[in-house]
Amino acid sequence: MRFLPVSPTQAAQLLDAFQQGTVSRDAVLRAFQSAPVADLGFAAVDLHRELRKGCPEVIFGAGKTPSQVAAIAAELVAASGRVLVTRATDRHAAAVRRRIRRARYHAEARCIVVDPKSPPAPLGEVAVVSAGTSDLPVAEEAALTAEFMGSRVRRITDVGVAGLHRLFRRLDELQRASVVVVVAGMEAALPSVIGGLVDKPLIGVPTSVGYGSHFGGITALLGMLNSCASGLTVVNIDNGFGAGYAAARINALAATAAR
Repeated sequence: MRFLPVSPTQAAQLLDAFQQGTVSRDAVLRAFQSAPVADLGFAAVDLHRELRKGCPEVIFGAGKTPSQVAAIAAELVAASGRVLVTRATDRHAAAVRRRIRRARYHAEARCIVVDPKSPPAPLGEVAVVSAGTSDLPVAEEAALTAEFMGSRVRRITDVGVAGLHRLFRRLDELQRASVVVVVAGMEAALPSVIGGLVDKPLIGVPTSVGYGSHFGGITALLGMLNSCASGLTVVNIDNGFGAGYAAARINALAATAAR
């Protein structure tokens, strides 16, 4: 039998089988020595990313053809049973669906998700907050990423500083979360406001939503970087994926500590 451990769970199962005497030592050695890369010519797919980091390689769809995204996705699903594609188009989604029928396309977030057939129960809670409706695509990318990595996500939408009373009625939900992602464009004041109200790790995501002097998100980015609220970490403009990934990592640590 050929084994290719690609996740911590699969590696643990293989070691348990060796301990129980149902798998030979040579089979275990071959499994861990097997090439952790699928060479497609145009891409070297990292099949051991989940074993090292707890999450499979994520595909950045922008700049890739539909056939390239579909081929990479097929390798990752064959290895780990799941995949996340960010910055995907409907053409990417159609190509992936032809090879992986259970793939789901989230048009607003521009993400393709293939979940495991039997996902584990989600851990803790990440709050993803969007200042305005125009910020939702980036916020949803963050939320889907955190969910893909095993976190339970609470979405809090349209609570920007133009109407702070909208935020205060959701304050209890923010305070219950283990980590808070705040997505905002324009002058990006919302992360500073929330940073003064909650005692949880806060990740700010500046968006490219705004008028001329917003400079495609530079104003929001600089506003967040110069926040006077303690404990605010800032990712790149429109980087919902990066924020969701980091939030899920923090949430997993908090859930482990709570247990």
